[in-house]
Amino acid sequence: MRIAAAQMRPEKGNIVENLEKHKNMIATAISYHADALFFPELSVTGYEPSLAKDLATSENDGRFDDFQSISDKHRITIGIGVPTKSDSGIRISMIIFQPNKPRQTYSKQKLHSDEFPYFVCGHEQMILTMDNVKIAPAICYESLQIDHADHASKLGAEVYIASVAKSQNEINKAWSHYPHMASKYSMTVLMANCIGHCDNFESVGKSAVWSNEGRLVGELDDSNEGIIIYDSTTQEVTKK
Repeated sequence: MRIAAAQMRPEKGNIVENLEKHKNMIATAISYHADALFFPELSVTGYEPSLAKDLATSENDGRFDDFQSISDKHRITIGIGVPTKSDSGIRISMIIFQPNKPRQTYSKQKLHSDEFPYFVCGHEQMILTMDNVKIAPAICYESLQIDHADHASKLGAEVYIASVAKSQNEINKAWSHYPHMASKYSMTVLMANCIGHCDNFESVGKSAVWSNEGRLVGELDDSNEGIIIYDSTTQEVTKK
């Protein structure tokens, strides 16, 4: 299985432009035979909590139909970051498209205190299955909480996808936490971070992959868009 993390620079609140960026990056991933591609936290709108209420939507938004068509045609799983509406408020979510399957939405279960004025928590961990491999999505802050990884592991997860928007300080924490978590639970970890201005901080990229032994397999830089693809059979990475 070839699974990839995207590193992109979202345009603040510009859904149309950001969707085009997603499609271009997906096309690149397809050209390198990726089986899945996951994007950073709130990649469709940018990480902008104050805008989330106005920009929030759902997995059934017609603007996302192209992603389902691409997934069906090229047999690729796609995870995009979107603020979504719920009865209790706005959630930070990942909408997931799999070939010839209904769309699914995973919502961040553990929020940072700064997010409480804008968002509400999701309530259930999602486990995706690809080629008989179980994959657990995680969104930013919760991916640094060991109990989140522990629960994912108990559900059988072998791959952990951290979709994030992180500053330099938070990336330093992530780079310490993820290899420890990977080796503790024998889970491969892929982190997809954005770059550029987010809310009140600069996101610094450094998207990366750690093997299930906690070894850093590959990373992207701190300033350029790109994708990193991990081959679970050879444990090699391709960067583009």
